[in-house]
Formats: sequence, C-alpha cells, structure tokens
Amino acid sequence: MCFIIINIKFAEFLKIEPEMSKKANKPMLESNLSNLNYPNTSDLKTFLRFEKLPVTIFTDADLASIEVANEIASIIKIKQLRKENCLIGFAAGSTMAAFYEELVRLHKKEGLSFKNVMSFNIYEFYPMAPESIQSSAKFMQEYLFDHIDIEKSNIHIPDGSLPLEKVNEFCADYERKIESNGGLDVIIQRVSNRGHSGFNDPGSPFDSKTRLVTLDRATITTAASDFYGEENVPRKAITMGIDTMFGAKKVFLLAWGEGKAPIIKKIVEGKKTDQIPASILQDHADVSVILDEASADELKRVKTPWIVDTPKWDEAMIKKGVVWLSKKVSKPILKLTNKDYNDQHMNDLLTEVGEAYDINIKIFNDLQKTITGWPGGKPNADDSNRPERAQHPKKRVIIFSPHPDDDVISMGGTFIRLVDQGHDVHVAYQTSGNIAVFDEDVIQLTDFFQEIDQALDVQNKEALELYKKVNKYIREKKPGEADKPEVKKIKSLIRRSEARAGCRHSGLTDDKAHFLDLPFYETGQVKKNPVGPADVKIIKDLMLEIKPHQVFAAGDLSDPHGTHRVCLDAIFMALDELKKEPWIKDCWVWLYRGAWHEWPVNEIEMAVPMSPDELMRKRKAIFRHQSQKDSALFPGSDSREFWQRAEDRNIGLASQYDQLGLAEYEAMEGFKRYFFL
Repeated sequence: MCFIIINIKFAEFLKIEPEMSKKANKPMLESNLSNLNYPNTSDLKTFLRFEKLPVTIFTDADLASIEVANEIASIIKIKQLRKENCLIGFAAGSTMAAFYEELVRLHKKEGLSFKNVMSFNIYEFYPMAPESIQSSAKFMQEYLFDHIDIEKSNIHIPDGSLPLEKVNEFCADYERKIESNGGLDVIIQRVSNRGHSGFNDPGSPFDSKTRLVTLDRATITTAASDFYGEENVPRKAITMGIDTMFGAKKVFLLAWGEGKAPIIKKIVEGKKTDQIPASILQDHADVSVILDEASADELKRVKTPWIVDTPKWDEAMIKKGVVWLSKKVSKPILKLTNKDYNDQHMNDLLTEVGEAYDINIKIFNDLQKTITGWPGGKPNADDSNRPERAQHPKKRVIIFSPHPDDDVISMGGTFIRLVDQGHDVHVAYQTSGNIAVFDEDVIQLTDFFQEIDQALDVQNKEALELYKKVNKYIREKKPGEADKPEVKKIKSLIRRSEARAGCRHSGLTDDKAHFLDLPFYETGQVKKNPVGPADVKIIKDLMLEIKPHQVFAAGDLSDPHGTHRVCLDAIFMALDELKKEPWIKDCWVWLYRGAWHEWPVNEIEMAVPMSPDELMRKRKAIFRHQSQKDSALFPGSDSREFWQRAEDRNIGLASQYDQLGLAEYEAMEGFKRYFFL
C-alpha cells in the first residue's frame, strides 16, 4: 500500500481524491510507515514540530514521481472540467525524468490530454541554442512535449538564443504571459545541493522576477559534466524569479538521493534565508516537499526518530540509536551510561530493553563482528561470528564496476585482499566510460602513434589517415557536441588500458578483466538510455559463465548522472532472472559505495580494514587511471581528486570505528549485504 500526504488547501482545490497510478504498487517498508510518514502517535503536530514544510517520503524516486504525476493529472482534469487553461511551471534535469515518463504514460495509456495545458519552463542557460543537447528546450521536447498532445503555441521556454539587448524585453513579456493567463496553477521544482530555486543562486532577492542572471562558480562547476568541461558552461541563464515561482498556487519540490539530504534538512527544518533560496517556500500556502528515503536521511524524524517520537525499537533501530548516542556525547559505546540515554531522549529504549550496560555490550559486539581481514571468508575458521562464510575457501568472485575505475576507487583495498588471499577474482566493467575522457587525451594518444609510425618507419596509411581525421574532428568539434564513433572507440580503449593496469597493480591478470560495454551507456552523450534486455543478458551470461560465490556491486546511488543506479538495476534484474539456477543460492551479494558517500556505520555488515601500506597500494591502483587523474572531466561539486575522496572516506570510516571504542585502523572499506532470494 502506498500513502501520500496532500495539503488540505490543495485537496479543496481539487474537490476529488488524487488518482493513484496503476504502476504505483511498490510496498513501503514498515519502518517508513511508523517512523517517516505516519507515526504511531495521536499528536501529528508534535511529530512534525521540527518541519516547517509538508514532507512526504517515498521508498524510491520512481514511486514518488508517479504520485506527483498523478496529482498533476488531477489538476489538469479539474481545469478541463472548468474549461480553463492549466498553467504549469516545469523544470529540466535528471530529477524530473521519471515524472515526465509517467505523464507520457498517462497520456498514451489512460487518455490524459494536455490540450488545455500552458507550460512555462523555469530556466534556460544563456547563451544556448534550443537544439543544443544541454538546453532545457531539447530536454523538454525529448522527455515530454514530443510525446503528448500539448499545443505548440502553449509551450513557453526562456529563449537562450536571443541577442543580449532583447533579453530584458523577453523576460518582461514572459511575466506578462503568466499573469495575463491567471498565474501559475502549479510548479514542479527540483532542488540543487545549495538550495537553488531555478537558477536563483544564494543571495537572490525573494521579490525577484524572470531575468538574466550570472551563474556563480559552484553552479558552473556542478554543470560542467553536462557540458564536457567547465570551459563550455554558459556563464549566464534566464530564470524565473523567486517571486514568480512563489506565486504558483501549488508548489512541488522534488529531491532524490543521499547527496540532497543535507540541503533538504536546511530547507525543511532550518531558518528562512536568502542564502538558501528554496527556504522561502516555508511561507507558501500550499507546498509539498516530495522525497525518496535517501534524500530524507538527515531529517530528524529519519535520522533521530527518538527525538521526535517513540520509534519501534527493533535491532536495526537500536544499533542506529546507540551509534548516534556515542557520537553525540563523544564517548565510546562501552562507556555510555543510563544518564546518557536519558539526557538524549532515549530513556524509552531503557524502559523497553534494559540497562545501558547490556545494550552497550550487545551493540559493541555486533559492530565488532563486522570487522574482518578476510572479505572472502577465512578458511577452516569458525564463521558463526564473521560476516562471510568459511565455506568455499577459494571463492569465485565478480566485482562489478559501473565505470572503469570504480573498482579500485570504491573497494580497491578489498579487491587487493581478495586477490592476495587466493580467490578467483573477476572484474566486470559495466560501461566503457568513454564520455569521461578529455579530447586532449585522444589528441595526445594519436600524436604518439604517429610518432611511433614515423620512428619505426611503419607505413600504415589507413592508421595515419585515421589519426589525422580524429585530430581534425576534435579541433573542429563544437562545445557539447557528441563524439564521432572513431573518437568514442579511442576513448573507450584509453579507459580499457587504464583498467587493465589497475587490475595488474592489484595482482590480477588481464584475462580476468571483462569489458561489458552495456548498450544503455553508448549514446555518446551524458544522457543515457534506459536499461534494457540486452544489458541484462550480458550480465546474466557472465554470471552463468563464472557462477560466482560472491558478487560486489556499486550501491552508491549519488552518482550525479545515474550510471551507478542503472548499472545496479541491471544486476538486480539479472539476479532475479537467475533465481532458479542451482548455484545462485550460494551466491552472496555485497554492495559498496563510491567516491561520494559511505554507508552509515550502523548499516555496515562487513568492514575491511587496511594498513598504511595497503592504503598506499590502493592509491597507486587508482593512479593507473591517468585520464581521470589530476582533473576529472566530470568533477561535480567536490574539487578533490578521486583518490583523495576515497582515502578521506576510508580513513574517516576507520576513525568512526575507533571513536566508537573498537580497534584502531588506518582505513576501512564498508559493505552492506543485499538479499535477493
């Protein structure tokens, strides 16, 4: 069963119950129902006292997107019954993709008409040609407008191709069109890591209207991945003003993923401030903040539910609470007292479970059992208190790596341990990673081979023509233009050679590296295709060949472009189709996280420690990926190199274990087991 909280004023506006999608049949976890959306309390106001905005939390972004799309459909239908136009403010970006997919489905499968819809997009880069792959116009056409019956005359998107002297007039006219048609009925916004509202950067005035703005440095850095480098990002944008968006009768604010959790906490629970433009929504009469579990993770009702209400004190919640308490009072777990529990709103745990002494020992022992130097299991040992089985002393292992460097960045220490301890390790690189290679690297490589040919007097005219063709194309390529097939292939080969070098440094021979080149990725653009049967079959075939006892996969869903998420979905689909295979019951799946976030200590089920020498060996394996060294093409908002992010994360995890009173190590990698049977 799925639940959604609807603002009372919005329900009155609709006069009907919101429609529920036929696709919306994913069950919410029991913990969600009791601790996130519907508490076991008669005083809802008390439960939500820390939140200054109405929040609904869904198990995943797809389910949330479906429900928002159905609410939008209800608004459109009500306006149709009244024979009125429906003005909707739309946003571009990956956050919106599943939402638009559901709107298209409602149109094609359930007859939802958009004839009465007038769309007003929130922003556009400037300058920006409408046909550019980075433009809001292109995004909206591909994801929505080309697939529905909206009148072309009703589509309004800021025009990034206008001469500068005409932009102010255009912005004023954009405002007039919205106002003359009765104002926006609803607007669907996504939120950035810094709380932007449209392209209104921190410090933007709350009374601002549609206008041309200069993008700040952080926004440009974040957008760099979509434009194949910071130098290609436009320095300005046309955006609706905060006041323009605030004027909508109904506002939806959407956020997905762990990376959005800190800013969501500030928007929902913090003070209204122009440094977080989206916080102005605290004054709006009808707003809904729609989150998945990951983006809601920092909210008090999720992170510390015992402060908000009495949670269900199951084993997972007790571990979460004790780890939090230890950090809060800066004491090792075994030194926590009854007074510590009482002072930090956890006295009900003592009432339900018992004395602090007993709780502390139980959680300390549980955490201690997660630590192992034998990630493949210790042969001929008692494994009753170990995270992995002693059975199969030489395990067949597949490490799935979404990009050609995620294996060593995310679990390089564990990778090396598995090889050193004699397991049959295979690495499966799911995508080519070709879009993350700088054009200059291709030119450098082709120059090198031309020099080789001349130095060794090798007369390969076809190769020479290819080098010249590639160099000419790259030098003439427009910013953001997709690569030609020859360039894509060369970039793929660069990543392959680096991956093999990383494997060799980790002790693995070249034949154990598998390059899957999943088709969903090979678009030549940042935007990828959905995962399909061909992707799943490739993964299935590899698993059927190796019949692994262990599978390691990337569970880091904060990857800015969703490649990790799609790769993980493909693995899950393959596992689901392999359920009847006799060997699958003996296959354990471990999820690692990458360069963005680590698993919380209370969720880690296997922690693999590293010595200083092992950490250095991991670093050198990462260094083998030279095209990603020094400056990655897609750095995101984090300026650190990938090896620095990985080391800081690994050292930080070890420090957390140490602070909790467990053994002190130089660094650690954490894993969480996934149960698919």
